[in-house]
Amino acid sequence: MTTQQKTWSWVAGLIVFLAALYLLRTILLPFVAAMAVAYFLDPVCDWLEERKLSRTAATGLVTAIFFVVVVLVSAAVVPLIFGQIAEFVAKIPTYMAAIEVKIRPLLELVAAQLDETEIRDVGKSATQYAGTVLSWAARAVGEVLGGLGAVANILSLAIITPIIAFYLLRDWDRMVARIDSWLPRAQAETIRGLVTEVDQILAGFARGQAMVCMILGLMYGVGLTLVGLDFGFIVGLFTGLVSFIPYFGMLIGFVLGFGIALAQFDGLVPLLMVGGVFAVGQVVEGNFLTPKLVGGRVKLHEVWIIFALMAGGALFGFLGILLAVPVAAVVGVLARFGIAQYLGSALYSHGAPPDGNAKLPASSQASDDA
Repeated sequence: MTTQQKTWSWVAGLIVFLAALYLLRTILLPFVAAMAVAYFLDPVCDWLEERKLSRTAATGLVTAIFFVVVVLVSAAVVPLIFGQIAEFVAKIPTYMAAIEVKIRPLLELVAAQLDETEIRDVGKSATQYAGTVLSWAARAVGEVLGGLGAVANILSLAIITPIIAFYLLRDWDRMVARIDSWLPRAQAETIRGLVTEVDQILAGFARGQAMVCMILGLMYGVGLTLVGLDFGFIVGLFTGLVSFIPYFGMLIGFVLGFGIALAQFDGLVPLLMVGGVFAVGQVVEGNFLTPKLVGGRVKLHEVWIIFALMAGGALFGFLGILLAVPVAAVVGVLARFGIAQYLGSALYSHGAPPDGNAKLPASSQASDDA
């Protein structure tokens, strides 16, 4: 088989894999969740094996403890969260009415500067945009309820995921060894190096970012509660959990919290205090949490993460969001490898001055940020 035939074979296999992933996306959630659980718990099982515990016993013990903790935490926290959300939804009309009263003077001031035709145009545009936003929100809620809230998916996550996670975790090392035996012998070391880099990026990002999100959620929740904001803990916890989306996560939480504060408080000081909580959180995250817990070893640019999350969500829904960062890590590693190969090839150096004194283009200096 020629090199060109091998390349087309890999391309065809990738296309078939992506097509199957898209067609089966509605049933893959418990399998992806189980793979994520197995990936993160494998080091714990390896540690227990080193202490003379069999792989099956270590897998059973770790899996049981993990899912018992998840069930207990969910039983304690989820009803509280859903109760707060239901109460918040019931108060939305009251909040909207209060905000309308407070911003009416500003609207009247703006209206005084416009003629009747411009006012009608602005009102028409606002109505159209509001309708678009509401339809988008309704569609998003429908997708969430139809995906995670469906009885079948909940049962699959609760019942099938632990079973799949157990078998994957028990056979993880054997599966890795089997896949390694399938690698082309000439490129095996290169592929192993790329996979190791992907593993380091995923471990550094996912584990570090999870800790950052939890710490931020507690910080925002406690801070907003101390300020006296209605549903402050839920808003803060939500803000922390969505902080894995760079910038947008905090912005969503800030808009939500500031909107509630605007409807709830009459003075300027509480509004400034709410803004201060988010400002302190951003300072702590940017200067302490992210550098210490995530660090520079995670070679994923913020823009690349945002694009991956949005693209994954648009194509595969919640499943795509789960797969976005791993896929982004793989693509990033392959892109850096491809750029390195190009910079070391004759295609790049062809025609260069023989003395080698030409300066390296600035673009190549940024290849590590791909």
